[in-house]
Amino acid sequence: MTDIAPTLPAARGSLPPEGAQAALGRPGGGLSAPTLPAARGSLPPEGAQPALGRPGGGLSAPAPAPARTRIKICGLTREQDVDAAVAAGADAIGFVMYAPSPRAVTPARAAELAARLPPFVTPVLLFVNESAINVIAASAYVAGATLQFHGDETPEDCWAASGQGARTFLRAARIPLGDGGARFPLVEYAQQFSRAQAILLDAHVEAYGGGGKAFNWSLLPPSVNAHLVLSGGLSPANVGDGILALRPRCTTLAVDVSSGVECDAPGGGTHKGIKDADKIQRFVAAVRAADEHLARNTHV
Repeated sequence: MTDIAPTLPAARGSLPPEGAQAALGRPGGGLSAPTLPAARGSLPPEGAQPALGRPGGGLSAPAPAPARTRIKICGLTREQDVDAAVAAGADAIGFVMYAPSPRAVTPARAAELAARLPPFVTPVLLFVNESAINVIAASAYVAGATLQFHGDETPEDCWAASGQGARTFLRAARIPLGDGGARFPLVEYAQQFSRAQAILLDAHVEAYGGGGKAFNWSLLPPSVNAHLVLSGGLSPANVGDGILALRPRCTTLAVDVSSGVECDAPGGGTHKGIKDADKIQRFVAAVRAADEHLARNTHV
């Protein structure tokens, strides 16, 4: 008959059985007491709020974060204006690649200005009726740039100039001023340019670009299944109203400003391409105030 070795008591400081947790800070080690699962209906951790009306208590889900309106400052030509826009909290910076515009810069100059941008601030290059070859060549100067087509480009033109989707792009919709805005087929337009990251809404004036004019936002369709960017005549004084009017009508809403944050010129108008840092700050603050207003009304 084989002898059975007696089981010896574990020495102090010996290793615990596999899977057991040693009690930290206890002289000689030893085993910690097992942690029992909390019973249903037990008290939540200190500071946690129980979910009202849920059997057994438990923790409530956090309230959803309020929507954040993205901001693009467009038509920049100077280093100090790029820095001011970034400091204010802009999400994107626009450079005009359309030579007839007084805010135009060359691709090389756009590259110099875009090199100042920190991570997660997007450079945007604006083109008007430019050939795909020239768009692709200019875009090569600015890594990571989004394209913006602001002329009479067709869906096929936009797709070709983006390198068949190698770069994301925005497509501008020129909304007629006055009552004509009600007749603009925005839903169909968004479907036609469905490959665009967003549809940018600008006022239809004689020249390309909104010319600092605002169209009648209330005449747009009540529901557009697209990301929209509101532009055209925005300023610190009216951007909040624009957000409140359009946010409920689309998938997401961003805003784009140029002349509304430029330095005032003697005799009226603005110094085109020369931004006012204080106006940029006030514009961003107005956008955030509108976001907070919507958030309060959504979660009451």
